[in-house]
Amino acid sequence: MSVLADTYKNEIMKKAMERFKYANTMEIPRLVKVVVNMGVGEAIQNIKALENSVEELKAVTGQKPIVNKAKRSIAGFKLREGMPIGTSVTLRRDRMYDFLYKLINVALPRVRDFKGVSRKSFDGRGNYNLGIKEQIIFPEIDYEKVDNFRGLSISIITTAKTDEEAEYLLECFGMPFTRKA
Repeated sequence: MSVLADTYKNEIMKKAMERFKYANTMEIPRLVKVVVNMGVGEAIQNIKALENSVEELKAVTGQKPIVNKAKRSIAGFKLREGMPIGTSVTLRRDRMYDFLYKLINVALPRVRDFKGVSRKSFDGRGNYNLGIKEQIIFPEIDYEKVDNFRGLSISIITTAKTDEEAEYLLECFGMPFTRKA
């Protein structure tokens, strides 16, 4: 079992019960999944870019990503329905906790001039979305082999009913939020 999963069971559940006065332990918010997306628009002309992004995402998450295809044609982008345009991975259970631990403790501190992640990126239903501009903040990515810098979109899905509960949960996990104004 991962470090964050142990922390959740042994510490965070008790703190959340006290803070939000839950009547039942099943009310306590928990992580459901983490979805990591990498858009590869250049794959329209260069299929090698898609292959590289699949390998990079596999190295970062520890799970083979799926290739996302265009749902409809867009003439302005020279895009046809069914063409590959990105990759994504859905992480659950131990892989989810391992990835979150790596994101919080290894990758985010490597971002240049990092001041914390925004508190405004909650969706109103207790889920959090985070954008990363360059994939090279993860130590698994070999800088010499990177052909192009690509961004990542990370969605953290929780069972929290409000953004306040989700923010508290992620804060307990160690998510480095910016200071409250």
